[in-house]
Amino acid sequence: MSERTISESQVATLCLGLPGAQEDYKWGGVRVFSVAGSKMFAVMDLAGAGLSFKVDSELFLGYVDRPGVRPAPYLARAHWISVARPYALGREELEDLLRRSHQLVVRRLPKRAQAGLLLQG
Repeated sequence: MSERTISESQVATLCLGLPGAQEDYKWGGVRVFSVAGSKMFAVMDLAGAGLSFKVDSELFLGYVDRPGVRPAPYLARAHWISVARPYALGREELEDLLRRSHQLVVRRLPKRAQAGLLLQG
């Protein structure tokens, strides 16, 4: 694996390393990363078909215009994208986007639930 790409296990390690992150398996073969019990911020197809996560609404159309990136099925209206495997985005960009997805979800929680979940920086 090159420095520019990221594996499924590295994605999982990154997601689970974020404050308050949990994982669950749903829908017959989908690995779901969430915060605050049930607020999803990333979804990984166990068959290796792709990774989906939330992006800023103003960036959504720009991402889905890129090769290997499309609106996430059932979640596009909430500004989620799906990235095909092998991931069409570089490692650093994907890591930043996953952290940002986590923070977008955290910021939608009630203020008292955000305590300890916000990243510094």
